[in-house]
Amino acid sequence: MYDRILVPLDGSKLAECVLPHVEKIAKDCKVKEVILLRVCESPSILSDYPASMPLSWEEHVDQITTHAQQQCSLYLGNAEKQLRDLGLNVRSDSRFGNAADEIVDYAAKNEVDLIIMASHGRSGLTRWAYGSVADKVFRSTCTPILMVRAPGCVPGI
Repeated sequence: MYDRILVPLDGSKLAECVLPHVEKIAKDCKVKEVILLRVCESPSILSDYPASMPLSWEEHVDQITTHAQQQCSLYLGNAEKQLRDLGLNVRSDSRFGNAADEIVDYAAKNEVDLIIMASHGRSGLTRWAYGSVADKVFRSTCTPILMVRAPGCVPGI
């Protein structure tokens, strides 16, 4: 039923609450591949780069971008190892950009059958102020989504 599951993680313990669900579904449904995805903000690069610097502007931008990509991906290594140790076929990827847009785009381009993600459970003003990545993904894709409520969720708040 599910060949490829996408698991967006934001680097928080809260987001990792989905991992036991991922394990159970992946094993029971004999999932071929689990993909861990982290979306990070693009690095800020100052445009007033002095001409006297040892690197060209392009090399400078490439160096900063490469470092930011490595830092974004670094977190996924532990989660990937944890799932691999449980016998799952796992790979990870990281992107820069708007989290909801990147998740939806990644799912569409990689023929994902299921997205499993955590909801932080925000509502009211905090939801309005911070937005809801989970809600935006839910409304922007036709891929089935398993939304896992964060531990400590209080209904109606």
